[in-house]
Amino acid sequence: MANKHLWNIPNILTIMRVLLIPVLVLLAYLPAFPWQHGLTAGVFVLAAITDWFDGYLARALNQSSAFGRFLDPVADKLMVAAALVILVQNQPTIWVVIPAIVIISREITISALREWMAELGKRANVAVSAIGKWKTTAQMSAIAILLVQHPLLDRIGYVLLYIAVILTIWSMLIYLKAAWPDLSKAD
Repeated sequence: MANKHLWNIPNILTIMRVLLIPVLVLLAYLPAFPWQHGLTAGVFVLAAITDWFDGYLARALNQSSAFGRFLDPVADKLMVAAALVILVQNQPTIWVVIPAIVIISREITISALREWMAELGKRANVAVSAIGKWKTTAQMSAIAILLVQHPLLDRIGYVLLYIAVILTIWSMLIYLKAAWPDLSKAD
């Protein structure tokens, strides 16, 4: 019976997102060819779309599972981290490196915070917020646009990237504030 819950449509989409990460990296590092950047961005967009669909379908089809709740955020973080590393490699400037560090650092911090709060039985205190969803939208859009590597689109990508950074910091502060009563307790 466990396999029935494991191999549902939302989980298959999440697994597909994980499997698209090596494809994304391979495309980015192949010798240059026409449409390489557009194809790389397209793979990222496909992965980002599966992120939205797996959650939507899990709720709509009542196919939530422990495996999906575990793998979905891991897949998201791996995909974003891989894409940010590619962006830093493509554009090794402080204007890309700092946002990449902020975004990856926030993801590690909030993952650790959620794990710790779950140990206390208070995971709901740091559940995904609306700001977190806006952050994800800005972040995914920025990364997709910047992967295209087109001078006209880069400006839009940078604006979205910095909006994502602001929302990243804001959402992290919201989560830390929610957890602060437990974080500040003496042992």
